[in-house]
Amino acid sequence: QVLDFGWPDMHTPALEKICSICKAMDTWLNAATHNVVVLHNKGNCGRLGVVVAAYMHYSNISASADQALDRFAMKRFYEDKVVPVGQPSQRRYIHYFSGLLSGSIKMNNKPLFLHHVIMHGIPNFESKGGCRPFLKIYQAMQPVYTSGI
Repeated sequence: QVLDFGWPDMHTPALEKICSICKAMDTWLNAATHNVVVLHNKGNCGRLGVVVAAYMHYSNISASADQALDRFAMKRFYEDKVVPVGQPSQRRYIHYFSGLLSGSIKMNNKPLFLHHVIMHGIPNFESKGGCRPFLKIYQAMQPVYTSGI
């Protein structure tokens, strides 16, 4: 059985997608003792780290006594091989997901409208001083606006 939960590279998946991935993994693993989950990633390991970290939180909520040792093995693998969840949005989403599971965060289904973007200070990326900010806005994983370069 193969499930594709892909999302665009360099993006954190929507929280609904993280929930779907964790539920599918948990359902498959609980269906039979010989079932395993193999995760494949075509990008940086931060994307894989988001899924592994989210499932570790998820399985802590739904884990049976038999799954406890598997969680520790997964945590050791995660800390040894996958830890570079480097993008702030990826780390933030892991915390959001954990908050959803604990009940400290509720999903907001209301639309969000971006009215403006404010940058305080321009970073000095070049030796001559200055940079060229670039903005790309996505809605439902589809680009809806790209600023000039």
